[in-house]
Amino acid sequence: MLQELDNDNLQEIVNSNDTVLVQFSASWCGNCRIMKPKFKKLSGENENVAFVIVDAEKFPESRKLANVDNLPTFAAFSNGKLVNQVQTNKIDGLVDLLNEVTSN
Repeated sequence: MLQELDNDNLQEIVNSNDTVLVQFSASWCGNCRIMKPKFKKLSGENENVAFVIVDAEKFPESRKLANVDNLPTFAAFSNGKLVNQVQTNKIDGLVDLLNEVTSN
């Protein structure tokens, strides 16, 4: 499942799914645009994980869940808790984060 937030409600999504992977991005962020199709591709390959794209500029409460201070930031949540986060523009870092959260 892949969705882009329309409201500042990431906490609800994290609470209602076992495993959530989030891309925090912004429209002006070049590396965010580079990573978005890779993030979408991973979502199609991992049906048991909720993938969420969050505009970190529009949704400050959602941003606080992972203490985002740089973009793009990818955050992994399991059972309602932040497992880890990574700031990267490389697919390997994103895959490592996904493997970390799905191996628990």
